[in-house]
Amino acid sequence: MAEFSLIAEPPLAGTEITYAGIELSAPKDLAIVSVALPLGKEADAEKAIKSAYGANLPQPGKSVRCKDGSRLVRLGPDQAFVLFTNDTPDAESIVSKLLKGKAYTTDQTDVWTALSIEGPQCRAALERICPVDLHETAFAIDDAARTVMEHLGVLIIRTDEDAFLLLSASSSADSFLHAMEVSMHNVT
Repeated sequence: MAEFSLIAEPPLAGTEITYAGIELSAPKDLAIVSVALPLGKEADAEKAIKSAYGANLPQPGKSVRCKDGSRLVRLGPDQAFVLFTNDTPDAESIVSKLLKGKAYTTDQTDVWTALSIEGPQCRAALERICPVDLHETAFAIDDAARTVMEHLGVLIIRTDEDAFLLLSASSSADSFLHAMEVSMHNVT
């Protein structure tokens, strides 16, 4: 009997594309855990988040980089994501332990696929397919928004001056990558 060993891997793992000064890559070992604040106990959950990450949970539509390198992204009044590097399949338990049961946590790592886009022309590539106003005065560093790009749902986070993190459904990862590549090539 043949022996097989399966290895979990993000759908766009190994993606590294550079074109016209734009770098597109799939972040390695990105873990995504959703955090839901319990009704009536939001203050306790927010206090636990502050204690665990050394940062206040940002307002909806914002994100914050934490002392340990993770990022908190506020999606709505009672929901957030914790994004962090983790190469083992225990992301939810890590966050759950840090929050000491004060919030509901769910591992979302396999549900999403991530692309990082960077470079002086990255905004031009994104503006071709993203209806969100990405001008630096409208979409500041650490801003986050849910949107649609080429018929695909996307969470876009501005991580630096010329850098964005994009999350989309893992089930349409190839279409997402194709849309980004075509947009990059159409900038020049």
